Amino acid sequence: MNQRNKLKIVNDPIYGFITIPSALIFDLIEHPYFQRLRRISQMGMSYLVYPGAHHTRFHHALGAMFLMQKAIQVLRLKGVVISEAEEEALLIAILLHDIGHGPFSHAMEHSIVDHINHEKISLFFMESLNTEFDQKLSFAISVFKNEYERKFLHQLISSQLDMDRLDYLRRDSFYTGVSEGAVNSQRLIAMLNVKDDKLVVEEKGIYSVEKFIVARRLMYWQVYLHKTGIVAEQLLMRVLKRAKELTQQGVNLPASAALTFFLKNSIRVENFSEEILDTFSKLDDYDIVSAMKSWVASEDIVLSQLSEMLLNRDLLRIKLKNNPIPSEEIAKKKQDLMLKRNYTEAEASYFVFDGQIDNQAYNMEKDTINLMKESGKVVDVAKASDQLNLEALSKKVIKYYLCYPKSNY
Repeated sequence: MNQRNKLKIVNDPIYGFITIPSALIFDLIEHPYFQRLRRISQMGMSYLVYPGAHHTRFHHALGAMFLMQKAIQVLRLKGVVISEAEEEALLIAILLHDIGHGPFSHAMEHSIVDHINHEKISLFFMESLNTEFDQKLSFAISVFKNEYERKFLHQLISSQLDMDRLDYLRRDSFYTGVSEGAVNSQRLIAMLNVKDDKLVVEEKGIYSVEKFIVARRLMYWQVYLHKTGIVAEQLLMRVLKRAKELTQQGVNLPASAALTFFLKNSIRVENFSEEILDTFSKLDDYDIVSAMKSWVASEDIVLSQLSEMLLNRDLLRIKLKNNPIPSEEIAKKKQDLMLKRNYTEAEASYFVFDGQIDNQAYNMEKDTINLMKESGKVVDVAKASDQLNLEALSKKVIKYYLCYPKSNY
């Protein structure tokens, strides 16, 4: 009987051919937990702003693994010793780093599970897979959790210049058509090195790092924090919150078995069992869209209207300001809506709400990007930059928003 060839090649629109380097990684990619990422959008509701942004977490995970392969190759050529076991751990960790994302990427974290972020769920998935694969993921998990002694390995997975960011900036730029985010990820990787167990960028790569930080800032304002995208994501969170509220009051809403389970139950870190993880693995974007198509006909006006707004892209208005929104203005908008639609204050709160967003392209206080000068001295890239004032980009910019219905609602 012929054995299946597991050393496959995948054609990626960004990098060309990506090689799957081992049978274990092939088996992880083939696993239903990972295949689910084909049905999880990388950018949530951003396709309502950028119609091309339909790429998935599956695309991104493979792209990040490809960049990790390149980084390992570059570092080895520069004399950094990385064993085969360390290489496999890095590739597995970066491949699985986003496996815990729920439908539309971030919406579930703030609506139908209680304070459980995707990083925690990713770890639950890794530990479950580790049991299934006879503890072959133990090393990758220790690197992912930053427990391994060689700290630069974790920096390749999670830092301000990691393979995750290098892939998603370029990939999201490509699929949205926002060229300002197009970083030269492979040029940046070619400039990487290791000094005193820290990941560093060689001095000649300073302009590529500057471009990367500026691109990140622009992508956040133009794409990730685009005001229409903010409204859409907030509405989606409120759809799920309202559905959960109604279900727990005894209303029987049409939904898939997996979604119904999360609507009926209060899920926290403490009770996130293997069975719950398996149910979570059956949830994806299609569950939510399918449910909203049914919920448009719901007798509950809030759930019905919110679902219709998202499906037909007839969203709320959003006002962005540099200062907090006065409480009187919010109260006035709510009062107007309550009178016009005969809503209770609780119902009106689903359609009139405020919040804040922030953008910090570079954090000088946390895991800085280190530049290695020709002398061997290592400095923070923001302090070495002479072309741009990167210190200015390290300041967090906060904006405040108010969402409310259009006048014809």
